[in-house]
Amino acid sequence: MDPSAPGWAARLLALVRRHRVFAAAFGVGAVLRLVTMLGYGPAMWFNDSYEYVSVALHPRPHPIRPDGYSFWLMLLQPFHSFTLVVFTQHLMGLATAALIYALLRIKFRLPKWGATLAAAPVLFDAYQIQLEQLVMSDTQFMLLVVGVITLVLWKRRLTWKAGAVVGLLLALTWLTRSIGLPILALVVLYLLVKRAGWRPVTAVLTACAIPVLAYMGWFASAHGKFAMTNSDGLILYMRTAIFADCNKMDIDKYREVELLLLCINDPVDQRKDYAQWYLWGQGNGDGTGTGEVLHRWGTNKKWSEITNEAASAFATRAILSQPGDYLQVVARDFLRSFHWSRPRFPDESTYNMYEFRPYVQIDENGQPKRLPKWSSYAGGRTDTDAFAYEQGPPETRIVHPWADIMAGYQKVFYLRGIMLGGILLIGLYGVVVRWRTFGGPVVLPWLGSVGLLLAPAATAEFDYRYVLPAVPLACIAAAITLRRGVTWGRRSPRRRKASESTTVRA
Repeated sequence: MDPSAPGWAARLLALVRRHRVFAAAFGVGAVLRLVTMLGYGPAMWFNDSYEYVSVALHPRPHPIRPDGYSFWLMLLQPFHSFTLVVFTQHLMGLATAALIYALLRIKFRLPKWGATLAAAPVLFDAYQIQLEQLVMSDTQFMLLVVGVITLVLWKRRLTWKAGAVVGLLLALTWLTRSIGLPILALVVLYLLVKRAGWRPVTAVLTACAIPVLAYMGWFASAHGKFAMTNSDGLILYMRTAIFADCNKMDIDKYREVELLLLCINDPVDQRKDYAQWYLWGQGNGDGTGTGEVLHRWGTNKKWSEITNEAASAFATRAILSQPGDYLQVVARDFLRSFHWSRPRFPDESTYNMYEFRPYVQIDENGQPKRLPKWSSYAGGRTDTDAFAYEQGPPETRIVHPWADIMAGYQKVFYLRGIMLGGILLIGLYGVVVRWRTFGGPVVLPWLGSVGLLLAPAATAEFDYRYVLPAVPLACIAAAITLRRGVTWGRRSPRRRKASESTTVRA
């Protein structure tokens, strides 16, 4: 070892100096996350958060969602700190921005300011930072997706070893959120179109299949069904419940009683305008009226395989019988992603869970609001499980002035939906002009972004947190599209053609 070689601190300082624009933006993003942790510790909570924690304490395959994020909570459990949990999630957000910058700067030769601009929404968007402060799986999912796209685009020729890493990341993505399956299909299709070869494609599929099949075997041992969840049919039923008209579905009342049980009595024009009510609403207690009809099956059987299969059959029949109505609700929810302001949807309560509120919530008795006392599917109770994980009070503590700073910041600094639409249009242009090469390297992140926006609209319902993981991919696609326009200096036609060929093969 050369004793005259600079130490790690000197090398790190030199790296920061070479990338000072991104380093400054990265530092500001880190400070914003520190302020968030000071103002809203130990963590912020969403309705789904409690089940993730309960599964971490009582390991069992959950019937509604895969347990990938709960595995992460399980690894951190010995530290008994939700502060540590959200700290790691803030690191994930910063790591996502670093991956975007590295891919665009090193692989696609964007100028430093251009690559930094593409990473800016992840670094500075207030709702992105708030999502990282929530005990939720979305930040982990986003990092995994961006990691997969970065690795696939980085390699000019994907080796089988790199393919195995991609496959493992895809498995973790799928185990974190069910939407990881379409991401797997998109990556494999991209590799096939780019003629990556059978070895890397086989490595991707094999490395992805092993952990996923192992999880499905565990799920089968607990639920008697070789699958990831018992909720896909029920969630699709929720999607169709707001328009499904049993008079148009040609249901045989003698042979298809299970479908009749899922019919909604209310006229279509009197139903709720958000689908979640028909899965999570409590109804009138008898399965009638404006409440959700799934209680007709019994609360304990709601997430059973039988109910899921019947709900899937009902939803499929509704879509095939009323394709126009289905496409209308899908298009409506897809377009919600591109509003100027954040839609207050599906309801005010859900909207407020994504807000930095600089005040303590008060319950009906005038006392500080505690965590809900729900029975968790994995066993135990939501509030006591959260207390056991933290080994102390887990409720969000509002600390001034830090909470006020982030509440004010959130009113101004976030990516408007219409801006996301413009970014996607730039990426679409990049795909179209490269039609001879099937969209080149732009098509993978662009389709990934559109897919992450479209899939919830098609299978569940719009929720603002589903929009945020699509933003980094949209920025990557737009940045690759614009790289010629922001690259310094002019290049000869021969060099430009060679550069384009090299990038397309990536």
